[in-house]
Formats: sequence, C-alpha cells, structure tokens
Amino acid sequence: MDVFFLIVVNVMIPIFSLIAIGAFLHRTFKFDMSTLSRLNTFLLIPAVCFVNVYQSQMAGDTLSLIIGFLVLQNMSLIVISALVAKFARFDTRLSATFKNSVVLSNNGNFGLPVSQLVFLHHPIGVTVQIVVLIFQNLLTFTYGLFNSVSVEKKGFQALRLFLKNPVIYALVFAIVLKVLSVPIPHYLWTPIENTASAFMAIALVTLGAQSAFIKIYRFSKPLILSLIGRLILSPCLGLIVILLLNLDGTIAQALFIASAFPTSRNSSIFALEYGNHPEYAAQTVLVSTVFSMVTVTGTVYLAEILFS
Repeated sequence: MDVFFLIVVNVMIPIFSLIAIGAFLHRTFKFDMSTLSRLNTFLLIPAVCFVNVYQSQMAGDTLSLIIGFLVLQNMSLIVISALVAKFARFDTRLSATFKNSVVLSNNGNFGLPVSQLVFLHHPIGVTVQIVVLIFQNLLTFTYGLFNSVSVEKKGFQALRLFLKNPVIYALVFAIVLKVLSVPIPHYLWTPIENTASAFMAIALVTLGAQSAFIKIYRFSKPLILSLIGRLILSPCLGLIVILLLNLDGTIAQALFIASAFPTSRNSSIFALEYGNHPEYAAQTVLVSTVFSMVTVTGTVYLAEILFS
C-alpha cells in the first residue's frame, strides 16, 4: 500500500496538477491551441525522442522484442474493437471513432511524462516509451487515419501525413549519429537537452487546455465501451503478451504501463476533421484521461510488483 501511495503522490498528483493548471489557464487566457499543438509536435516531442534515443543503450534484440509486443497487442485491439463495433451495431462513422478510441493511445503528451517520472532512475524505461511513441505515431497516421477517411472514401493519405511528422526524422537522425559514434558539441547539445526538459510541463498543460471546455452530459454505451477497451482491455492484453514473450524487468514494466494510457487526442482530431461523432470522441479523450489517474496508478503499482 505504501508503494501505491507513493505512486499517487510522486507520479499522478504532479501530472494531474499540471493538467488542471492548463485547463484553468486556457479558460482564463484562451490559448491558441494550434500553436501549442505545433510546439509539442514539431519541437518538444522530437527533442525528447532525439535525446533519449541518442543516449540509450538498447540492443537490437531488445528492440525486436518491443516491436513484437506492440504488433501483437495492437493487432489484438484492432480485431476486438472491430468485433465490438459490429456486434454493437454502430454506424460507420461511430464505428470508426470507437475503434480509434480503443486502439490509439496518448503516448505523447501523457505517456511520455508518466514514463519520465516513473523511470527517473532507469532511462531504459523512457527509451522503451520512445519506441512505443514512434510505433503509435505510425499506427495513428496509417490505421487511425484510414479508419477516419474511409468513411467518406476520400483516399489513403496516411503516408504523406506520416512523413510530415518530425518525430520520425528525429529518431532516424539520433540512430545514425549513435551508430556512427558522432559526438554532439556542447553548444548544440545544451539547447537540445533544455528543449527536451521543457516537454513534460508544456505537454501536460496543453492536455489540460484541450480538456478545458469539454462537457459530459451522460455516459453513453459507446463511451463506456471505449473506456473499458482503452483502460481495462488494453493493459490486460498487454500483460498476456508480456507473459507470452517472457519479458521481464524494466522493459516489461514500461510496456505494461504504456498499454494502459488513455485515448489519444488524435482520435478526437480525426473525428472533428471528418465529422465522425466529434463530441463523443472529445468526451472519450477527456474521461479516459481523468479515469486513468486510477487505472494507470494501478498499472504502475502492479508493474512494480510483477516485474521488479
């Protein structure tokens, strides 16, 4: 119980305090959300990605195991969410948003700050989260985007949009420099490291701002099913895959925790852009983020017990 209390105090309260501050400030000053989003996407997340990958000591076989986990877990979520949408008789627009809400998780401005706090003294845990983030970006701008645009058959735009995301280039650049053992001069490394350090606070304030004006009138069946799929089913599948692959230690902890993160804001963005029940999508992002204070705390606690 002491470990659970420490997780709440040292991880969850700092995170949700910044989310609450972001919501309050946005209600007071009306932030330009487009600017905040671009600041995170085009500067802060790439910087975090670059720093962690460049400094990581992850071996190739470990990376293969992580990718194997992500493929198995996410394929299971894709199949199960599609079956649930079919049996629940959701229309095509609702089905698209529901599937995205279950499969796409917020590994950027929620998951990465959580991992930075949980694995403060184990950098490999943050590196695992970086790999999960890259994989989720790929999944978002392929499966997630195709899910949304296919409702109106507007064509497959995933590759073009994915290639616009700077995270992938930060990853490739960091890998190249690391493989070639290229040292980065202090005058360049200092601003890169400082930018990466700014990520956690700004990302969580942004998430709070995104949630500031969302209203919840009732817990509809699609919303309840999304919450169950994202916050309960996903970590359960994650645990099963971890056991199947015989993973342990910090890597198992990081992957188990990453499987429990709330619904991605991209699910809401896609729903708004293509008219696929945007209010329901926004509600799912907000409520799953709030409920994750309990579910992610529980997952972090279990990860400590099962894989320490």
